[in-house]
Amino acid sequence: MPLQNRVDPFGAIHAVGPRGLFTGNRGVIHDPETKTLLSRRWTTKAWIICDLVHPRGTGREPMGRNAPSGGAGWTELFFLDEVTALAAGYRPCFYCRREAAQHFQRCCGAANAPAMDLVLHRERLGARRPVTATLPDGAMIAAGNAAYAVRAGKASRWSFDGYGRPEPLPEAAHLLTPLSTVAALRTGYRPVWHGSTG
Repeated sequence: MPLQNRVDPFGAIHAVGPRGLFTGNRGVIHDPETKTLLSRRWTTKAWIICDLVHPRGTGREPMGRNAPSGGAGWTELFFLDEVTALAAGYRPCFYCRREAAQHFQRCCGAANAPAMDLVLHRERLGARRPVTATLPDGAMIAAGNAAYAVRAGKASRWSFDGYGRPEPLPEAAHLLTPLSTVAALRTGYRPVWHGSTG
């Protein structure tokens, strides 16, 4: 049975089969004994997107005891792709994805990682924003309970298995991707897409 550690573009965490292209975390939010989520959904403002393979090549047991002390370490979460993670309010990790993180920081115009984390945390907790302008590729929107990724002025419906065919942008949509991340996409940050986009 899959663990509850797959993140959707809304930032909710599910127990589904497909793992996706990236992992990441938002602190320790699981019980390593039961491998279940705690009631809290973050313990840090730094929500990061990491490579699936650790730079040092060390394996981790998802939702296990992975800290050197024998504690929980951090809770491994998984994303279909980087577009999904960005929509949920994450940013690239400066440890395992340093080049991407530095480029994202430059595109955001942030002074440092803590400054980015504060802004993204505020935007994650803020009200949903209506779509009022043309969006860059890689931004995500929602209409009802469905999420869509924007590419070349079209919208592709998101699922844990991948994206649907491009279609016209839905009406009455609101923006999922944080505004600072949308600004980074406008300025030249190019996220990694799942292969289902073609």
